[in-house]
Amino acid sequence: MPYLRTIGQYALVLALALSLNFALPRLAPGDPLGYLVGEDVAAFLSEAERAAVLAEFGLDQPVWRQFTTYVQGVFTGDLGTSVRTGEPVWDAVVARLPWTLLLMGTTLVLSVSIGVVLGVLAAWRRGEGVDAWSLVVTLFCGSLPAFWVAMLLITLFSAELGWLPSFGAYELGTRPGTMAFALGVLERLVLPVTALTIAHTASVLLIARASMASTLERDFILFARAKGVPERRVFYRHALRTALLPIHTHVTIGFGALVGGALVIETVFGYPGLGSLVVDGVGARDYNLLQGVFLLATVSVVAANLVAELTYPLLDPRVRRVS
Repeated sequence: MPYLRTIGQYALVLALALSLNFALPRLAPGDPLGYLVGEDVAAFLSEAERAAVLAEFGLDQPVWRQFTTYVQGVFTGDLGTSVRTGEPVWDAVVARLPWTLLLMGTTLVLSVSIGVVLGVLAAWRRGEGVDAWSLVVTLFCGSLPAFWVAMLLITLFSAELGWLPSFGAYELGTRPGTMAFALGVLERLVLPVTALTIAHTASVLLIARASMASTLERDFILFARAKGVPERRVFYRHALRTALLPIHTHVTIGFGALVGGALVIETVFGYPGLGSLVVDGVGARDYNLLQGVFLLATVSVVAANLVAELTYPLLDPRVRRVS
């Protein structure tokens, strides 16, 4: 029953997000045709041409019918047609989605692994040199904007040293499935993943350190040490297991911030993911395309929060008993 209540709450949040995603483009000032074909073109359209364009995109219908069509399209995969390319929005999003997932997935694995390991070790050796240096480096790196770090990496490793490419996701002319294609993908993944990892690791490390430090001061840790439990067992069996609970919540909820960062980094590196798709949509005023990308981003953030709430009781039996 608690799980059903939680799912119902997130379903309500998702419904609100879908409504806002539909309403915001239509509440923006100006003629909808300006978003579809551009202000310059719209100014010279005849009444018949204006009516034809509105009918093509379903804007000649009442708002409630447009909303009904929009909701049906969300659940059937029909998000409308891209004005810029003329292809279905869903096809354009699906074509770019694997690249964004590759970028975000690699960043998530690296940032969580590095942040948790360094944060836990810093808390375990609190007050020593490792702890002090990790905090200094973390606070410095965490204060740097991801796009600025990306430009520094491009300047150093691509422009100056020429070690790594800085644009695209694969080498042109290579066929998918070949070793040359895979190597090209890995080479072009290094810089954007590094920029995102530097920006995302800082928060994970700080949460891991704070959680581990707080856990080490708990009574059951002091009791285990008083009983003579070996330090290795205290670390792995008692402290680390408990300290991972807040880290799990932070990582899943922080997925939304990673989505936003990935969109910006893709733009800097010309990476063919959803970020570059957003830039293309803004330039062409393709609000159908933007609506589809923002919808996917919203759903992913809501889903990440739902996963965090549903899986937390599996990690902490105390939550299950309270529920």
